Amino acid sequence: MTTKTTRLHIRRGTPGAPARTETFDVPFTPGQSLLDGLRWIRTKLDPSLAIRFSCINANACKECMIELEGKAVYACTQRLKEGDMHVAPLSNKALVHDLISEIAPRDERLLD
Repeated sequence: MTTKTTRLHIRRGTPGAPARTETFDVPFTPGQSLLDGLRWIRTKLDPSLAIRFSCINANACKECMIELEGKAVYACTQRLKEGDMHVAPLSNKALVHDLISEIAPRDERLLD
């Protein structure tokens, strides 16, 4: 029996440093979310992968917004698919680290 996989190509980096793309193979099960795949990577392969989510708020928090194939999506509602998927931080927001972008409006931030 062949295990199905999703290959996630993740653009990572920090402000001021060149971005790099790392590729991870994630076991694929129909119905899994992109966030499930990213959390699997953090748990099983690379605990340094920076992602943001707060699903305790019934998937209404907007914390996990990232770009998939150049389009903004919520990682918690976007489904994994077999094959290749390219993810990146939001390109229209300031990069914090890896897949984390600044999402709070400037006047609502505690620190600047």
